[in-house]
Amino acid sequence: MQTSELSKVKSDLIAEIEKRVEDRVLEPSNAELLSKLIAQADNDNEAISIAALGTTYKRTGLHFDKRLERLTHDIRYFRKNETLSFHMDDNKPTHKLIIGDNYEALQNLLVQYTGAIDVIYIDPPYGKDSMGEFAQTNYQNAITRDNLLSMLYPRLQLAKQLLSDSGVIFCSIDDKNQAYVKCLFDEVFGERNFVANIIWQKIHSIKNDAKYLSDCHEYILVYARNIDLLEINLLPRTEEMNARYTNPDNDPRGPWQSGDLVANGERKNGHFIVKSPTTGCEFDVPQGKHWVYSEENMHELIRTNSLYFGIKGDAFPRKKRFLSEVQSGRTPGTIWLSEEVGHNQSATKEVIAIFGERGKFDFPKPTQLIQQLLQISSNPESVVLDFFAGSGTTAQAVLELNRSEKVEGDLITAGLPEGNRTFILCQMNEKTDITPNGIAYDVTAKRLKRIMTGECYDGTKDFEWIKKNKPYGGNLDVYEIDKVADFEYTEGKSPFDVIDETLYGLPRFATLQEKIDWVCTHFSNARKQLD
Repeated sequence: MQTSELSKVKSDLIAEIEKRVEDRVLEPSNAELLSKLIAQADNDNEAISIAALGTTYKRTGLHFDKRLERLTHDIRYFRKNETLSFHMDDNKPTHKLIIGDNYEALQNLLVQYTGAIDVIYIDPPYGKDSMGEFAQTNYQNAITRDNLLSMLYPRLQLAKQLLSDSGVIFCSIDDKNQAYVKCLFDEVFGERNFVANIIWQKIHSIKNDAKYLSDCHEYILVYARNIDLLEINLLPRTEEMNARYTNPDNDPRGPWQSGDLVANGERKNGHFIVKSPTTGCEFDVPQGKHWVYSEENMHELIRTNSLYFGIKGDAFPRKKRFLSEVQSGRTPGTIWLSEEVGHNQSATKEVIAIFGERGKFDFPKPTQLIQQLLQISSNPESVVLDFFAGSGTTAQAVLELNRSEKVEGDLITAGLPEGNRTFILCQMNEKTDITPNGIAYDVTAKRLKRIMTGECYDGTKDFEWIKKNKPYGGNLDVYEIDKVADFEYTEGKSPFDVIDETLYGLPRFATLQEKIDWVCTHFSNARKQLD
């Protein structure tokens, strides 16, 4: 089917349908019908719903009821909260906090950021106390698994459209729900785009009072938008890794580590005499083994002082491997220990230092954990999205990584600027006894204000974090989600009056007709509501 005149969303959906035929998930005749319906859909959201009809669970055995969309007469749009927003430095990026339902936030982000988000991290509500008052089902989770999956499905579909072609999404999940949520990610992002399942050590030590086994870890699912375009960055080498390299013979090429020169198995021409250049001691490999280098190459290694025969020159030779020759970083593994990236207790201490009280936000993730995710997946200009923002840890990780690049750079190249990553956070404003104004107001926004400016919204500076840390600086635009009826024509109250194009990265339109065309074209998705 020709898709050149279709939107990118529809083209991608049709390509996914065709891939399902190749994977023998869909019959060709069914795929052809779905592709036609997608091409004829009135808008991208409708196309996504049609594509969902072609999802089968024979591969995973996973069944859940998807939430259905219905068209409403209300258009959701961004309205700036001038009270919570602040601007401090024209030379630093402007970040965003969106307060409201993250489904509606994602719909609005599609207006500006389709295919433009580089990294997404989410920590959805999966614990037993995270959401609602459900019966004790599905491992005693308060949010039932069917609700978890049906809540995530449409949001992941929108998130997929926001990701750049080389983008990556991370999802924190616990041991009880990991298998089910991974199946959901397989369906939305495709099994071939699965990258890894990181194990994070969430507690520092074993709980001896555990009834059965001490639950010490959680998972972070990693999926690419297109795995063929994904690039994973190396992590910095550790001091422990570098300490393994020494220089006992004061080689001018610097520290080195010795490596074996012998391999198992007989090989033709694999036996020959190697002489120490200082003592004349002769060496050969035992029977059943062979030198890993040819005789000619071994002589060249001796000539260039690349073999080590011990301090006295009479030890069996080993190959020098210089620190200057190894890769500048280390390949990330899939087991992340708390000593390196923090744990639950350290995350709680971070929040206490910022707010001065325990319980302000339950179960935050440590900044170090998110920072390392960003280290391996982002570049200095990346846009990072977290649409389950919670206390705002992802924002602090972005700010800290931006700053650490400058610190590292100052040691290497003077004047290197800070990283320029920007974050976009989305957070519902759920109200609790501890957060009477809502989590977004009382926790997320306040955390950002304090760590970025060094003071509270009321101008006070009486919190522990500021005593040991320098504020990150930067700018924050805070948006709330408002709605307007599509049939409202009262002057000053119509959609074309209240929707502000500058909040979507555009200059003011010169004419009303331009504004009307833009709203009608880009806000059809924002009229959809989940049942």
